[in-house]
Amino acid sequence: MKLKLVVPGWPETSPWHRFTFPFPPLSLATLAAVTPPTWQITIEDENVAPLDLGDVPDLVGLTAMTPLAPRAYEIAALYRARGARTVMGGFHASMLPEEAKRHVDSVVVGEAETLWPQVLGDAAQGRLQPFYRAGERPDLSGLPPARRDLFARRGYVLLNTMQTTRGCPFDCDFCSVTAFYGHTLRPRPLEDVEQELETMRGGNEFVFFVDDNISGNTVHARKLFTLLKNYSFRWMSQSSITLADHPELLRLAAESGCCGLFVGFESLLPEALAGVGKPFGRPERYVEAVRQFQDHGIGIQGSFVFGYDWDGPETFEQVYEFTEKTRLDSAFFTILTPYPGTKVYERLKSEGRILTTAWERYDMSHAVFRPRCMSPEQLEERYHDLNRRFFSVLSLLRRLPLSRRAQVFAPMNWAFRRGWKRAARLRRDAGPGACLFSSSAPGGPPSIVT
Repeated sequence: MKLKLVVPGWPETSPWHRFTFPFPPLSLATLAAVTPPTWQITIEDENVAPLDLGDVPDLVGLTAMTPLAPRAYEIAALYRARGARTVMGGFHASMLPEEAKRHVDSVVVGEAETLWPQVLGDAAQGRLQPFYRAGERPDLSGLPPARRDLFARRGYVLLNTMQTTRGCPFDCDFCSVTAFYGHTLRPRPLEDVEQELETMRGGNEFVFFVDDNISGNTVHARKLFTLLKNYSFRWMSQSSITLADHPELLRLAAESGCCGLFVGFESLLPEALAGVGKPFGRPERYVEAVRQFQDHGIGIQGSFVFGYDWDGPETFEQVYEFTEKTRLDSAFFTILTPYPGTKVYERLKSEGRILTTAWERYDMSHAVFRPRCMSPEQLEERYHDLNRRFFSVLSLLRRLPLSRRAQVFAPMNWAFRRGWKRAARLRRDAGPGACLFSSSAPGGPPSIVT
């Protein structure tokens, strides 16, 4: 039987549409690894190539984050009209399974690895169930290496993505990771990690570990970094800034080939960090912590969230000054986005402040709720202005030194610059002051949450 696993494309209104720094869909390659050999598998990612609608399989598996859900529903309709059965999982379908079920034949709620053989068995016998719900968090022991051989060789910035831990020990109220995986961090056995690393030898000598916080379990991190010293990989991942509080672990990360980390600063205000679920954050230490990372040859892509109740127009200037002072290697600026299932979604919904459930707008670059200290229009305008300044050529020349870090972060900055400029152009074309719920906004009127 034929199985097609599909990643929907980003909407045209998003900065991530045709993004030039795409990563392959590791979750689908992992599902492919636990698929019985009786199934013929293909993976199609609409972000790197058009879907082959002429190739109609027996079953189509879809995964989607919230902003990709509308396109996932469209794709499901296209294949169902051609006679294929469809199943959907991932963050959005798990948080809103009844909504997803209106568009597909079956919905997988939660982590799918342990459920997947049953889903395929039922599909083969023509008795797909409406819902499959994961019970306990799956044990990651024995998880086979992902099927990277199924990825298209062109279109991705790299093929070697891998996971060594799942979840995060923190409980940020805006984060869908905690909502999906629970307030846990589960490591994979190091022998399984080593087995998967061996499958990547001789290919692309760069690895991105998709762990949500690779240093969240310091015992596991120390063992992992020690293992990585046996390989020639250069690698990047995501980590808390608290890694700077463990000098030996930071040094070991650098020695093992780490050249960059995505770090969630979120805010520069202590009261803000406590409010989002990061009371351990110490903004007064951030400048020194960034220097410690960079002194070890580890660049930082810093993440900042704008739109919380304590954020006013001046917040953007404070963040920009911080990025210039620290010569931050890159940054990921986002508008607070209340994803279904998160604490912030429930709070804003209860306060009547969510403006739309047009999910394609939930891409972290649109104001989908009413902020307290500025208008939605101001929030979007300040967001775009900050991106314009940070990703300007002059800023890139000031921030990026002539070092090995620049080999990674220069193309990353350029990709983000292109994505932001495209989004800004769409905003200009929509007309002065255009915002999500304005009549001039592209995509039609919003659907109001009731």
